Amino acid sequence: MIVLINPNSTVSMTDAMLRTACETVPTAVFQGWTSHDGPPAIQGVEDGLLAEKPLLTLVAKASEQGASAIIIGCFDDTGLDAARSIAHCPVIGIGQAAYHLAALAGARFSVVTTLDVSVPILEANIRAYGLGGQIAKVRASGVPVLALEHDPKAATDQVMAEVQTAAREDDIQSVVLGCGGMVDVKQAAGQDHCIRLIDGVRAAACFASQF
Repeated sequence: MIVLINPNSTVSMTDAMLRTACETVPTAVFQGWTSHDGPPAIQGVEDGLLAEKPLLTLVAKASEQGASAIIIGCFDDTGLDAARSIAHCPVIGIGQAAYHLAALAGARFSVVTTLDVSVPILEANIRAYGLGGQIAKVRASGVPVLALEHDPKAATDQVMAEVQTAAREDDIQSVVLGCGGMVDVKQAAGQDHCIRLIDGVRAAACFASQF
């Protein structure tokens, strides 16, 4: 059993990530858990701090119930180090999973995330994971996390506009979609995208299925 924990309280986002994980690795058994005591979305340091305590409660519960792996479904990799310190199984952040997959897919990659407030967090994480030499740029699309739920067509168009800018300007082989709420962007974009798109939930599901 692989437990995917959404550190925010938006159940529809949990459902979308769980569906994506199940479709990506249909041979694995996934459960999707929502942190109902977390903020509705995680955008910046303050939201991450609010989300961490209830997230870790769920991590401990999943570990005690015998999860083979735990996925933290927030692209900031909220609470990842603390979760690993208390879990008896591998804990995978969707951000770290996506970055490593992008690093395997080519020499350089960029990230397109939601708001400017998330950029410093993602940049710091990428450096901490030892991938600072492969990141070209972390770009904010200007799309709030919950807009991906409430107005997916407009949000996808705005994200993809930034993806296309990255493809033109950044000398990269891949663009990482920098939000757990972007799981449907790749499919919605169809064949219009001009560069490889990497989604963290799909990447984390593949890695978690190996344990």
